[in-house]
Amino acid sequence: MSEAARSAAAPARTPTQTLRRQQVGRQVRVPKTAEIIAGSLRRQIIRGELAPDDALPSESSLMEQFGVSRPTLREAYRVLESEGLITIRRGAHGGARVSAPDPEVAARYAGLILEYQGTTLADVYRAATVVEPACARIVATKHTAADLAKLRKALAAEEATLDRPSALLGAQENFHALLVELSRNHTLVLLSNILRSVIREANASEVAADPDSPARRTQARKGHRTHVKLLALIEAGQADEAEKLWARHLTAADDAVNAKGTKTVLDLLG
Repeated sequence: MSEAARSAAAPARTPTQTLRRQQVGRQVRVPKTAEIIAGSLRRQIIRGELAPDDALPSESSLMEQFGVSRPTLREAYRVLESEGLITIRRGAHGGARVSAPDPEVAARYAGLILEYQGTTLADVYRAATVVEPACARIVATKHTAADLAKLRKALAAEEATLDRPSALLGAQENFHALLVELSRNHTLVLLSNILRSVIREANASEVAADPDSPARRTQARKGHRTHVKLLALIEAGQADEAEKLWARHLTAADDAVNAKGTKTVLDLLG
């Protein structure tokens, strides 16, 4: 019988049989008990079955529920604590309490990866020029009166700090963050949080090195004028113009970074 005939005559394998066949001859990693427990509690937190600041059941209760020892349960706690999903409080009224997933945790970890890869600061700015202009278009296309009020308030905060470089830096960062937030695209917000966390450090480092630099003061005021113009375009619903303006604004910042020579994220955060 030919190979083709034997294949045709053989009974079809189920997915489970196929998987077992593929696993023959290679080691399959079995999750540790602590990882399984952490996964179960993680799912409850993400699904909202355990809300922020809720206390987890007592250790004795969880040990009984999962049939594990105290050291194993505490290993699961360490996994969740490292992910920022629980906090451990000491003392008579202590214990494990639920924390909401924090984008800053993701931003810090992403920053470590960028450091390890030797990523340049200019690379981070270029990524921001992909994310933020798209958000400007979204907000210009679809916004509410409340959105415009928030943007005006952010601009007023900038206006009040024009003569204080460090405070102005914070106010302008808040404007950038608000613009992305108003896009109401959770994925873009998370990506932007990661990028802006690095950019914030870069800007703060520059201001701290020379807080009274006339060039920086001029650049900051120019940035404020761009922010004002962006709001006008958003109010008018001019999505194309808003996107292009914000792309130019971020590209100018990228050019300024490149003009100072290659600088890595590690130089900044290390």
